[in-house]
Amino acid sequence: MGPAGELRYPSYPESNGTWKFPGIGAFQCYDKYMLANLKATAETTGKQEWGYGGPTDAGGYNNWPEETEFFRREGGWNSPYGEFFLQWYSNMLLNHGERILAEAESIFHNSGAKLSGKVAGIHWHYLTRSHASELTAGYYNTRDRDGYLPIAQMFGRHGVVFNFTCIEMKDVEQPVDAKCSPEKLIKQVIQATRKARIPLAGENALPRFDEASYTQVLNNSSLRLEEDSPDDEIEPMCAFTYLRTSQDLFQSNNWSRFVSFVRRMSQQNAVSNSKDEKQSGTRPVIQEATST
Repeated sequence: MGPAGELRYPSYPESNGTWKFPGIGAFQCYDKYMLANLKATAETTGKQEWGYGGPTDAGGYNNWPEETEFFRREGGWNSPYGEFFLQWYSNMLLNHGERILAEAESIFHNSGAKLSGKVAGIHWHYLTRSHASELTAGYYNTRDRDGYLPIAQMFGRHGVVFNFTCIEMKDVEQPVDAKCSPEKLIKQVIQATRKARIPLAGENALPRFDEASYTQVLNNSSLRLEEDSPDDEIEPMCAFTYLRTSQDLFQSNNWSRFVSFVRRMSQQNAVSNSKDEKQSGTRPVIQEATST
């Protein structure tokens, strides 16, 4: 659906050194097709002057929000032009997702395959008003706007599981000045999928082998929020993808912790309605680990 299989724009290309964490990224709207669509949309709106390109004051890949006029606290993102541009930019991404999922649905219809769509866990600058890093990626999510509910609703229309990352992360592990909040972001996504009535799956964003990260995955995979009543029946995550197999994983201490994590995940999932499917998927891993 996009970079790393995620529904997003390639707004933070890290592999070639263009972007470094926690830069805000950059809008990706300057090829001839995007510019032509922007121009046509602006003309339809009666604001031809808004159709010549993206914001000119949005900084670069490695800027921070307050270094730019567009993303600062009361910046252009919250102006009539900003709202027009960000709505158009996110709609283009959503329309792309609709086309991909409709095609996938037509191909796999009645095949028994379960489809999922992956969404990036862009948690840096989440505690700012503009949520700049999410905006450049195409998620129109700000202090006053939910950018994940439209994605969840789109997935729901096509019977697709919402697959989200950064499930292993805690707020206290992140640099304070980058105003990260993976925990609040995950909570928002849980709420969005509940409203859209679709299942949520998850994965870790970074390769980690420590007990704290495994415990955080277990806590988040329950999908239970603080405001939930103990009597509420909460469906846990329907799946979790562990990233990824490597030589480090098979080091003795790392492997032992991983085996324990898989056991605990299996036991936790045993209380859900899909316990048989979950256990049959994890049992071979446990058996292999125990025999080594």
